[in-house]
Amino acid sequence: MTEKSTNPRYSRKNQNSSAPNMLGKVPPQAVDLEEAVLGALMLEKDALTNVIDILKVESFYKDAHKVIFQAILDLFTDSQPIDLLTVTNQLRRNGALEIAGGAFYVTELTSKVASAANIEYHARIITEQSIKREMIRISSEIQKDAYEDTTDVFELLDKMEQSLFEISEKNIRKNYSDMKSIMREAIIELESRRDQKDGLTGVPSGFTALDRVTSGWQKSDLVIIAARPAMGKTAFVLSVLRNAAVDHNKPVAIFSLEMSSVQLVNRLISSEAELDSEKIKKGSLEEHEWAQLVHKTAKLSKAPLFVDDTPALSILELRAKCRKLKAQHDIQMIVIDYLQLMSGDSKGGGGGNREQEIASISRALKKIAKELSVPVIALSQLSRAVETRGGDKRPQLSDLRESGAIEQDADMVMFLYRPEYYGITEDEEHNSTQGVGEVIIAKHRNGSLDTVKLRFIGRYTKFQDLDHFGGAPAVNQPIYGSNFSKQSSGISSFDSGQTIKMQSKANNDFDDTDDLLNRPNSPIDF
Repeated sequence: MTEKSTNPRYSRKNQNSSAPNMLGKVPPQAVDLEEAVLGALMLEKDALTNVIDILKVESFYKDAHKVIFQAILDLFTDSQPIDLLTVTNQLRRNGALEIAGGAFYVTELTSKVASAANIEYHARIITEQSIKREMIRISSEIQKDAYEDTTDVFELLDKMEQSLFEISEKNIRKNYSDMKSIMREAIIELESRRDQKDGLTGVPSGFTALDRVTSGWQKSDLVIIAARPAMGKTAFVLSVLRNAAVDHNKPVAIFSLEMSSVQLVNRLISSEAELDSEKIKKGSLEEHEWAQLVHKTAKLSKAPLFVDDTPALSILELRAKCRKLKAQHDIQMIVIDYLQLMSGDSKGGGGGNREQEIASISRALKKIAKELSVPVIALSQLSRAVETRGGDKRPQLSDLRESGAIEQDADMVMFLYRPEYYGITEDEEHNSTQGVGEVIIAKHRNGSLDTVKLRFIGRYTKFQDLDHFGGAPAVNQPIYGSNFSKQSSGISSFDSGQTIKMQSKANNDFDDTDDLLNRPNSPIDF
């Protein structure tokens, strides 16, 4: 006798008990509630207004119910009464009466329910079942594509994230609110702002005059900062990032497509420690300068600042990385340096010209800002038309390079302009332009247009308030006192592990910096 005949696991009774599992699975559905809802819609003329923002044609599982609900929507659109006779007549006009099960089935639906009292509750259950079916469909498609060898895994990840996001966007709608509840919400928000004496409602830039105009970088805004080369675009955004992360402890991220993360950090060190950028670049620091570096960059090393220097970053990769940073670190601001170095979606990248690709990138950046509810600041280049134009060569919106869509998608467009770069030594009011940088707000969807003047300190690659008393020293003035090293002899070094976080393989994280003071003549290697 074989094992199969003696083993109780192979008995006929055991085989029968597993029979239902061989029949497969039925998709989530609520056909009885679909019948009740359709019957209620034909019984009471105002019932549709309670569920029209909840139900869609696709929400119904049974095909007959889909065409019946479509007929009801057609009547509603034409401002016609909705009842058994009008719905039957509309189905006949649509040529869908037989698909709906005939006049008898439509009539029978009205006997499935007594009234429309619970129609909204029933409609929500139908929608929930529909969402489950949609999730099953997406999961099946993802599973099928994942088995394909030719599938790009990052495109598949983005497709999955986007599909799930679209489900929630389509089905989780905000309802209207009455004036009383809106007023209560507005008063609560005003009370919370009352404690903010600086009037900031967004992420602060750290520049007093600029924040006065913008009230900070606002959530869901796409901000374009454009300038010609050598105007200080990167220095400006690094100052902005530093002010938000160090002074206000706001988690921020920068995606640097032009410079490596190490170069960016060296710039931040030069700015923070107020050490000449050339000395930082060459690593030619004296012992007291090492002490000054460690002392002044202690806060910077602990700042929630995240740097990614992936070259030729695509929109798909950017979206995935931003979502991850938002989920893990709740980032409050995103910076891209710079927009023209990004690549569009690989699916459509070869089909259009560069202008169309830049347009798709700017639209995608705006979508990321709205999806994550954070300001997205993108640097952009200006065309050479600025150089060929006469006058003071101040940039204007038409100078935005490669695509007018950048201007359309942006909530704010700002230009950086330094008159002294063009040999202009005085402004219109005969004030010296030496070391002065202008932030020209050329478009501001939610505020006024203005020009803000800042102090640009080239040797430290930083911007600061124009009237800042701790500004740049004179050219021949020492950066530190003669007794600085004595005063700093007891300064502790960076805390181990408290570093600026790097998201690139090319980075050399300086986790172990406790021995910086013990090797004062060694070059900077982070």
